[in-house]
Amino acid sequence: MPIPKYDDLFNPLLQAMHSLGGSASISEQEDKVAVILKLTDAEISEIHKGNRTKLSYRLAWARNYLKRYGVIDNSTRGVWALTTDGQKIQKLDKAVVKKAVQALDREITVDIVEDQTTGLISELTDIGCKDKLLDVLKSMAPDAFERLCQRLLRESGFIQVEVTGKTSDGGINGKGVVRIGGLLSFHVIFQCKRYQGSVFSPLVRDFRGAMVGRADKGLLITTGTFTKDARQEAQRDGAPPIDLIDGEALVEKLKELKIGVLVKQKVVEEVIVDESYFGGV
Repeated sequence: MPIPKYDDLFNPLLQAMHSLGGSASISEQEDKVAVILKLTDAEISEIHKGNRTKLSYRLAWARNYLKRYGVIDNSTRGVWALTTDGQKIQKLDKAVVKKAVQALDREITVDIVEDQTTGLISELTDIGCKDKLLDVLKSMAPDAFERLCQRLLRESGFIQVEVTGKTSDGGINGKGVVRIGGLLSFHVIFQCKRYQGSVFSPLVRDFRGAMVGRADKGLLITTGTFTKDARQEAQRDGAPPIDLIDGEALVEKLKELKIGVLVKQKVVEEVIVDESYFGGV
C-alpha cells in the first residue's frame, strides 16, 4: 500500500502511542505505525527526499498536528508522550484536528510550505538542516568520513580510537575502547558506510562475521538508513549485538557535540511602550 498522507496517519500514530504505553521515541513510533499499517520493508524504506523516508516525513507532520491539537507532547530528550487529554482519546476525526490547527495558524504569521500545509514547527524546520548536513557527509572522501567518525567516537567518550583504513578486512574501518563508569571497558570495532539508500541485513551479517572473536561489540555507522531486517539482524538472539547509527542519528550526534555544526540562538527583542510614563512627563 502507498504511505498514507499525514492526516491519515493521525489515528495510526495515536494508536501506536497507546500501544507503546503512552510514550515513545520517534523510531519506536515509526516501527509501531509500520506494523499497524502492515507496511512492507520496501514501503518503509521508500525515500521522500534526501535521506528521509516518506513514512518518517509524513509522521513528522502528523506529530506536528497532534501536538498542536494537544494530544501529544515531547520532551527536550526527544521522547514523545500522550497528554492527559491524549490518554483519554482513542480515535480522532482528522477534519476536526485540521480545522483546529488551521485556526491556530490564522492567529500567527506563517509561511506556506509543501503540500499547501501550514504549521511547520522546529522538528520540521530541522529536517532541512539535517538533509543539508547529510548531503555534505555523503560527498566526503571515504578517509575523511572515517576520520570524522573517529572524532565523533572520541568526543563521545571512546579511547584508543584507531582508523585501520583496511577495505579488505571484513569491512572494518576502525576500533576503540569505551569505558563505562570508569570501571568496565568494552572493545568495539566500527564500520563507516556513506550510503545514499538503505543498509540491508547481509551487510550486518558480514560485519558480525568479521568482528567475532575480535571485539565485545560492533558499531555500524551509515549516512543512509537501516531496513527492518537489518535492525532485527543486529539484535538477533544468540549473536553478538551490533549497534546501528543511521544518518538521522549521526547528524543529531554531530549537532549535539557541535562537530561541524554551529547552533546559533536567535534573540527576539520586544519593545513595549509604557504609556503611563508619557502621561506623567
